[in-house]
Amino acid sequence: MAAYWYVLHSKPNNEQLLWVQLSNRKVETFYPRIRVQTVNPRSRKVKPYFPGYVFIHVDLEQIAPSTLQWMPGARGFVSFDKQPSMVPDTLIHVVKKRVDQINGAGGEQLPSWRLGETVVIQAGPFAGHEAIFDACLSGNERVRVLLKLLRGMQLSVELPGAQIESKKNLLN
Repeated sequence: MAAYWYVLHSKPNNEQLLWVQLSNRKVETFYPRIRVQTVNPRSRKVKPYFPGYVFIHVDLEQIAPSTLQWMPGARGFVSFDKQPSMVPDTLIHVVKKRVDQINGAGGEQLPSWRLGETVVIQAGPFAGHEAIFDACLSGNERVRVLLKLLRGMQLSVELPGAQIESKKNLLN
């Protein structure tokens, strides 16, 4: 038959172990990793682009799914209706291209925002509003901010990191 791309969910922090197990069994894999610019010289310099996931290219009629989902480090397939879900080849190519772009640019850059820092939203439906920086989300391309509302209430909003700017940078 034909081989397709699937996604295996790994146990926490076991992507590398799962990738090694799959490679040892000669299974074609795609385990996207990006370089990270760190402050601490002892911290990891490379991290998974999709923490907890490894892509595999297999023919599930030739290899029993149970063989793959029960190997050390695996939690099982990403599935819908108990059937492993196929990932389009085009998506794999797009992810490979993006990972190459990030690594080619020197890796993932540390954000310049600090927890609790006041930022101004530059684009989107909340453009012009002030918010409080809360966290960088997976891949550091998205952030979570707390939008200041009436009566001191705050609304958690996720948006692309490129849409916010530190208020102190705007004042300079």
